[in-house]
Amino acid sequence: MFWTIPTIMTWTRIIAIPLIVGVFYLPLSEPVRNLIATVMFVVFAATDWLDGFLARRLNQTSAFGAFLDPVADKFLVCASLLVLVYLHRADVFVALIIVGREIAISALREWMAQIGASRSVAVHMLGKVKTVVQMIAIPFLLYDGRLLDLIDTNLWGTVLIWIAAVLTIWSMVYYLQKALPEIRARVR
Repeated sequence: MFWTIPTIMTWTRIIAIPLIVGVFYLPLSEPVRNLIATVMFVVFAATDWLDGFLARRLNQTSAFGAFLDPVADKFLVCASLLVLVYLHRADVFVALIIVGREIAISALREWMAQIGASRSVAVHMLGKVKTVVQMIAIPFLLYDGRLLDLIDTNLWGTVLIWIAAVLTIWSMVYYLQKALPEIRARVR
């Protein structure tokens, strides 16, 4: 099931990365670049929910799709964070926390799957909340202006990305605690 509608949608998130980055190299005014990148991020991020919904609805779930979906999410988030650091809209420390956690938990999940203990590090609500906060913070920071003349997206994006960093650490600790009994059993 390599070329199903949900899998193609997942691939679009990976293809979106150079497009979003490329927007900031276009000879356009900064507010226009910001708006285009924000809209693109929101549209592509929405495919994360939609591809899962369609996979279940159309009965097109697959092991490959289950593998590719979180990889695409992590690529999109990490690339966007790098753009935000480059644009001085996100602190490098926040980006290191978020990217580092994604690498560490991905490696932990892979190892736990190899030893047959993947259930102990299954996705938890805390990880989902972290993802939602990131997915709100990133477009706010990409937009970097006033939304509807009311919301300072840079201020709110900065607050939210720091909240996401705290949730990132919290969720990493949670997953490590869940995996610790298995780790101890294997290391002895």
